[in-house]
Amino acid sequence: MKLNFALPEKLMQHLSPSGGEEVIYCLPCDLDDDGNYQKSWYVAVTGKRLALLAPAGVLREYPIRDITDLRCDTMTGGGVLRAETAQGSQFVARFSMKYITRYAYLARGGLLLARGEPGRVESRERERVCEKCGRVMPGTNQCPRCNGKMAGFRRFWRLCKPFSLSLAVVSLFMLAGSGASLLIQYVQRLFIDDVLKPKTGTPGQVGAFFGVMLALTLSIIILNVIRYYYSVKLGARISMSLRERLYVKIQQLSLSFIQSRRPGELMNRVVSDTNEIRAFMENVFAGMFSTMVTMLGALVIMLAMNWKMTLLSVVFVPVVLVITRIWRKKIHRMFSMQWRKKDKLSNQLQDVISGMRVVKTFGKEIEETQRFDDLASQFYSVMRKNERFWATFWPMLTFLMGCGSYVVVLAGGGAVLGGGLTVGQLTQFMAYAGMLYGPLGWIANLPRSLMRMATCLDRVYDILDETTELYEAETPAEVVVKGHIALDDIVFGYKSYEPVLEHISMEVKKGEMIGLVGPSGAGKSTLINLIMRLYDVDQGKIMVDGKDIKELDPACYHNQMGVVLQETFLFSGTIFNNIRFSKPDATLEEVIAAAKSANAHDFICRLPDGYDTYVGEHGYKISGGERQRIAIARALLNDPKLLILDEATSNLDTESEYQIQRALERLTKGRTTFAIAHRLSTLKNADRLFVIDNHRIIESGTHNELIEKKGMYYRLVKAQLEMAKVAKTKEAAG
Repeated sequence: MKLNFALPEKLMQHLSPSGGEEVIYCLPCDLDDDGNYQKSWYVAVTGKRLALLAPAGVLREYPIRDITDLRCDTMTGGGVLRAETAQGSQFVARFSMKYITRYAYLARGGLLLARGEPGRVESRERERVCEKCGRVMPGTNQCPRCNGKMAGFRRFWRLCKPFSLSLAVVSLFMLAGSGASLLIQYVQRLFIDDVLKPKTGTPGQVGAFFGVMLALTLSIIILNVIRYYYSVKLGARISMSLRERLYVKIQQLSLSFIQSRRPGELMNRVVSDTNEIRAFMENVFAGMFSTMVTMLGALVIMLAMNWKMTLLSVVFVPVVLVITRIWRKKIHRMFSMQWRKKDKLSNQLQDVISGMRVVKTFGKEIEETQRFDDLASQFYSVMRKNERFWATFWPMLTFLMGCGSYVVVLAGGGAVLGGGLTVGQLTQFMAYAGMLYGPLGWIANLPRSLMRMATCLDRVYDILDETTELYEAETPAEVVVKGHIALDDIVFGYKSYEPVLEHISMEVKKGEMIGLVGPSGAGKSTLINLIMRLYDVDQGKIMVDGKDIKELDPACYHNQMGVVLQETFLFSGTIFNNIRFSKPDATLEEVIAAAKSANAHDFICRLPDGYDTYVGEHGYKISGGERQRIAIARALLNDPKLLILDEATSNLDTESEYQIQRALERLTKGRTTFAIAHRLSTLKNADRLFVIDNHRIIESGTHNELIEKKGMYYRLVKAQLEMAKVAKTKEAAG
């Protein structure tokens, strides 16, 4: 999202007459002080001041060094930018909801400048409105209207370029088939004029013409079959290649991007959109150029035979082209809307199927059915509207283009009676006219096919052209992780104007177990997400064995890491495959050894199919404690040097917790470990504890040291002990 708009030259002169002041952030201000819309005001932030600019001059300004706080407050119908100074709260500017998010970023960036902190705030959010035309973006990074036709052509060429040889083969068969179709009409004319009409032909000549026409007809059929075969093969290869590229790209993109898109939308782009492109290559592209070549050849021959009659016959074509041109944009919008409704329907279906247990638990089947029916009705309504339009539009175009055939019959009949044409020539001319006008109905449907394909290409390349938010080193280092982790004054927010962690510094030695403690939402899970490098920090550095984590090869780094989360995710497959996920080439003996270390081997052996037991979707066929032990075995299998435990023992019964605690003791031995637990008793043996609150580390030390300080950690431990006493009292009374 853009945070530094170009300041008009006149306003720049008001801000910095000498031109020596760099504008760091600049946003339009579309409301005046009374809340009326206007378009000529701007808010600019430089290294020296925050200013509101208008054509008349600088309306108000505040020195950056005097600002103690800068915030964007949401109001009814818009927002207000306020600056806190020694003189109190100062009103800076008013703006509509269109710019509310941008001003939140500007407020954060200006505050960092006021504090003298390094770095600039950047927005990772996509633009919601096209900067050029002002239209809402249809779920893509680039505006389809402003991107231009050539962009679609370039994308199609990028799509087909790796398959240029196959395209050449298909094109060759297209040309051969078109040539044979044109030639057979000429042979038919000779047969009529030289054999039938004079009545001088011999049976041998009739047989010869029959043989030639039969050979040409069979060659056309064979060429079309071969062409279609290669077109189907080409379409299948292209769609397969696109699916592979999309899947790889989605794997490469950052977690924040994946979380910003709904699963059903991504599934549609990988499956449905690529399938539409395949169908286009098979059913449209296969005949498009062949039809065009045939029509062009027929038109050239018709002009050579009788140019006046040819011009009369094509008089309706410009009308059709103009109508198609006028309605092209509407057709594109119609199908874009249909695709978005389809995405919403798929998302709802995916959500409900994944959460069916919750739906049934709360008895919300009727409500969810109604919600799905509403979305299905919306999709049906849009699709019905589109089809009704097309059912009217297409016959109208077909009728207009077909009128040319009647002109040929009328003018050609008169020419034959007047001696200007022979019967064979008229027959040939009408055949070529049929080649010219016959496919026009198909061509009238071509804009629809092209728009559908263009929409799918936009959606596919919206993913393929996406840049990852994670920094990519030119030569990433493949290192053997030893486990020395250092965090140097890191700052991070999922939205950079809303920091979750600020100025976090810690140094963890190899083999240390670190406990992260704090209230919910304090940033504990965010901190381990940064250590796992699911996100990059906004400021500061994370060092692994003395090297910046950004310079490490992500795959190499993650292969040396073990992760056990509170919400254990198991894939739909066997226990053996789930454990072996962290090390795909592991042997059965290695898997069993990991399961034994995780205290999972005994319960696995009691299952009817043992390690070949199918765990079901998300592992629903086994208990929570069993899933957790499988996750620990999975983490143990690749012998990780760095271990992440995020609430690994929460929400379990006493027996399961005991089994998992024993497994974790073996798992953490000799490994650098970061553990999060709300049950503080599980962290008593940690080498050090870090208490996080209000985005910062407020306490650190061993369990005993923090108890002696009697700070937040002491209060949390005391509160948990009191809760445990109350629970025991109730249990005894019950």
